[in-house]
Amino acid sequence: MSSRTTSSAWVKGVIDVLEDEGLDAPAMMAAAGIDPAVLRDPDARLPTEKVSRLWRAAAEISGDPNIGLVSALVPKPGNFDIVGYAMLSSQDLRAALQSFSRHMRLVSDAAEVTLEDQGSNVLIRFDLYSGREPLPRQRIEFDLLTLLTFCQWVSGRRIAPVSLSMQPPEPADVAPLAQAFRCPLLFGRDFNGLVFAQQDMDAPLPSYNPAVAELHDKLLQERLAAYDGAGIGLKVRKQIARSLSTGEPRRETVAKALNMSDRTMRRRLQDEGLTYEQLLDVTRCDLAQHYLARPNMTIAEAAYLLGFSEPGAFNRACRRWFEAPPGQFREQLAARAARTA
Repeated sequence: MSSRTTSSAWVKGVIDVLEDEGLDAPAMMAAAGIDPAVLRDPDARLPTEKVSRLWRAAAEISGDPNIGLVSALVPKPGNFDIVGYAMLSSQDLRAALQSFSRHMRLVSDAAEVTLEDQGSNVLIRFDLYSGREPLPRQRIEFDLLTLLTFCQWVSGRRIAPVSLSMQPPEPADVAPLAQAFRCPLLFGRDFNGLVFAQQDMDAPLPSYNPAVAELHDKLLQERLAAYDGAGIGLKVRKQIARSLSTGEPRRETVAKALNMSDRTMRRRLQDEGLTYEQLLDVTRCDLAQHYLARPNMTIAEAAYLLGFSEPGAFNRACRRWFEAPPGQFREQLAARAARTA
């Protein structure tokens, strides 16, 4: 069944950082179900569930609930693949993050980055999907801190965020987070993200190079075309996700939105060993876990956003996916988050 994935380059970068902290890399990979050979293939992708298991294993093996705050002193653009090098040659931090947002799926289609202007500030919203695995707060913290340190590095100065927002509840000890991000911390929010001042976003980057930026853009478009053309499954999933809030999307409607006939879409999915019904189900399951992890979203709101016509249908689906009704599964997610807090 189709799953959101993360590039092997990113996962290898995470493992390298954790190994530098003295953690047993083979033990972590074994616990996460990661084949070391996959990390040697720069074009390989790993299911998002395995990345979450990796962070859960890191927290358990290290015994440190703050292990997600480890970060190399100098971020490695190669871990972001070509997307990182494109950010380096951008005109300013805003352009760099806009490029990151557009090309994020080359690093991971399990994450989405969006920029929202808020008067004198800009919110960098970071949505992370963990599939059928609970989302460890260590994974969220590492990704946000890596994004911050990368922004500081490409800017050539220590940018201080205006604030940090996180979906997980406030941990027992907030001092490590406060020291790492050096800004006001907001917990139990509906999203994860960093707020920056507009003046920091619009300051020129010292590594800006128009010719190199144009070259990177061309290379990125070629990579995106190859990635997006590799399979119809991802396109169908994205269209399903966009359509769910208006009710369960019909297969014919999704095919039309993708500019193809229903018959063509079915055939192309069959070539990939997929069916529309599988993709609809896995997309709903993926988003259900994401929505139920939000403490401020009601179960009725989650059911509506997932396109269920009535709560009973959502209840039955959750029992099938998670072997628990939505309320109980939400409690399980909160309990797991508390154990690693």
